[in-house]
Amino acid sequence: MVFFLPVLLLTGWAHPSFANDTLPVYTDGGGHPVSSPYDYQRAGPNGPLLLQDFHLIDTLSHFVRERIPERVVHAKGSGAHGYFEVTRDITNITMAAPFSDGVGTKVPLTMRFSTVAGEAGSPDTNRDPRGFAIKMRTSKGIWDWVFNNTPVFFIRDPTKFPLFIHSQKRDPQTNLRNPTIQWDYWSQNQEAIYQVMILFSNRGTPASWAQMHGWSGHTYKWVTATGDWHYVKVKVIADAGLNNLNATEAKNLISSNLDYNTQELQGRIAAGNFPSWTVAVQTMTPAESLKWKYDVNDMTKIWPEAEYPLLEIGKIVLNKNPDNWFAEIEQLAFSPANMPFGAEPSNDPVLQARLFAYSDTARHRLGPNHEQIPVNCPLAVDNYQRAGWMRVDGGAGTLPPGAANYPSSFEAPVSFTPRPYNLSAIADPKQSSGYGSDVLQTFPPGFRAAERSIQHGIH
Repeated sequence: MVFFLPVLLLTGWAHPSFANDTLPVYTDGGGHPVSSPYDYQRAGPNGPLLLQDFHLIDTLSHFVRERIPERVVHAKGSGAHGYFEVTRDITNITMAAPFSDGVGTKVPLTMRFSTVAGEAGSPDTNRDPRGFAIKMRTSKGIWDWVFNNTPVFFIRDPTKFPLFIHSQKRDPQTNLRNPTIQWDYWSQNQEAIYQVMILFSNRGTPASWAQMHGWSGHTYKWVTATGDWHYVKVKVIADAGLNNLNATEAKNLISSNLDYNTQELQGRIAAGNFPSWTVAVQTMTPAESLKWKYDVNDMTKIWPEAEYPLLEIGKIVLNKNPDNWFAEIEQLAFSPANMPFGAEPSNDPVLQARLFAYSDTARHRLGPNHEQIPVNCPLAVDNYQRAGWMRVDGGAGTLPPGAANYPSSFEAPVSFTPRPYNLSAIADPKQSSGYGSDVLQTFPPGFRAAERSIQHGIH
């Protein structure tokens, strides 16, 4: 019988000296010191690898799990950290923090810029709308502004979104981009024409993320402490002005630097040339909305600034690049549902769908406890959520370990704050005019007959 003794092998050509008393000691994932990252064990000098070699197994097992699902849309992008500063008292428009905390209040934020259709490895100078997402960490919770660099969008019907994105992604048969299906979709859904015209101007190829504006697109409702409310649209205006590439310049950058805009933004911040934006709002009263020529919640339309002037309310400054891109940017999760008291969703059906879809995609991509990840974490969390993947806080936020997992009649772990206004009191002054027969005409032939069949119970 032949016995093989484990032999620890170190490949000589790849075994530099790591001895340095001033640095942390190298360990495996369990915290055990390992003499070298190149160590591995074999059964004899030329035998097979040993399963007992935890360092090797740990290294390989973690390596093949380093990637998480990329975003279905907005996969390519990057961002930075900074702050939002309140520059005007608008408590007559909203009670939402940070505005309720007074002029001069600064709250930390993280911003992420992105293209829409491309994969994580695609060029960031492609012709595409840009995501323009802002996460503010207010005293009353996270406030996510999930905007675009255009004032309108391609759709106003929520069920169209997955189908629209399918038309802009790769052909599932060939895995190639297919301009025919892109234009086929747009030709059948002509409410997209305003956004298409913007996309195929030079504004479809920004030269710098620091030199493009951001728009809410959606209409929101902002509510005061007395329960008065306005419809609101938000615009984030680049202080450095707009700067766009023409088609030739964008094409040349695509071939020379896939990460041009990422690199350019990081270079600005590293050099102390901090990007900044002025934040402004347009407001419309419920009474004005009844006289407005379009549905106030139609995100394929703008509110002309001559009729609804911009009111400056704040300033955004980016002054810090991420230290760990994956932890601070790839793991960022935004949701328009993250709003403090004083900010409420409108009846825009696309916004209503996003309230669910964004949080749901974060649960898929990052797990049910994604808001515990430091870059997503609010300043304070206290609730009855428990367990799930990667729960690390012993419960929920600052709840004591033995706290009841329900509204207990004894040793109550939390108190409750009444909503400061009645949601029924800020309902739209009329039912939305909907999108009527003009939109039904954009659907395929037979849609009307199918609709009548459903209404009359015909199967």
